[in-house]
Amino acid sequence: MEPIFFLHLTDTHINVPGKNPLFQLDMTDKLRAVFAEAAKLARKPAFVIISGDLTQDGDVDDYRHLRAVLDEEQAKLGVPIHVSLGNHDSRPAFREGFLGEAPSEQSYYYNVMEGDLRLVVLNTQVPGTNDGRLDAEQLAWLKDTLAVPAPAGTVVVLHHPVVKTPSALMDTHLLDNPDDLAAAIAGSDVIGLLSGHIHFNSIGLFHGIPSAAGTGVAFGLDPTSTDSMKFIDNSGYNLVLVKEGRMIVTPQAMPGDQRVAFEWKIDPDKLHAHA
Repeated sequence: MEPIFFLHLTDTHINVPGKNPLFQLDMTDKLRAVFAEAAKLARKPAFVIISGDLTQDGDVDDYRHLRAVLDEEQAKLGVPIHVSLGNHDSRPAFREGFLGEAPSEQSYYYNVMEGDLRLVVLNTQVPGTNDGRLDAEQLAWLKDTLAVPAPAGTVVVLHHPVVKTPSALMDTHLLDNPDDLAAAIAGSDVIGLLSGHIHFNSIGLFHGIPSAAGTGVAFGLDPTSTDSMKFIDNSGYNLVLVKEGRMIVTPQAMPGDQRVAFEWKIDPDKLHAHA
């Protein structure tokens, strides 16, 4: 079976240009820069997946802008781009602005075949909070979906990570019910998990399955900071290779000066702040 190569992006945090620029950074330029680098790769990816926090403010116009940008970049790169939602995203605004549907709070999750590989994209949002959780309906759907194996296995995409990190501060931002996820994928063909949310690369094993959280396209966070969130002006993405039943992840850093764009001192009682 031929290896499958694709790109994993996360946390684009886009707004309409000029509207409330986060840390005075142009997130649209950052996203376009990543796609420009992707176009230079010696090997063309089969597809791109973006694992949530598509926008910063979650307004309809932000999603319309993002859709226009991704449509342009997809046409230039010539491969599909799949997306999931994160805690900064709004389900109604996403459905209206990005999907062109009637706005609703209906959860957004799905699976898609990319060649012999199955991509299962989950929604870990808990509306109105920054927490991540998989509800019972979605877990049942996941288990049913995985009942029939895919030829090259399944990669699960979710916004909130499931593996502990070097940062006790950021470990408060992991998926709230990882044991439920573990039970749903037990004995299945899942070969890897991809996530974001924490804005730094963190790779480990989840019940023996490789799990990789990527740094943000929009900005990074310092994983060694213990009493503050240090927002770093950097950007990156992951190269992902599925080969011989394994998922191999290689983080890629974009050029940048790695300056601290903002530092937020954390009140210990308010650890569930935005990430």
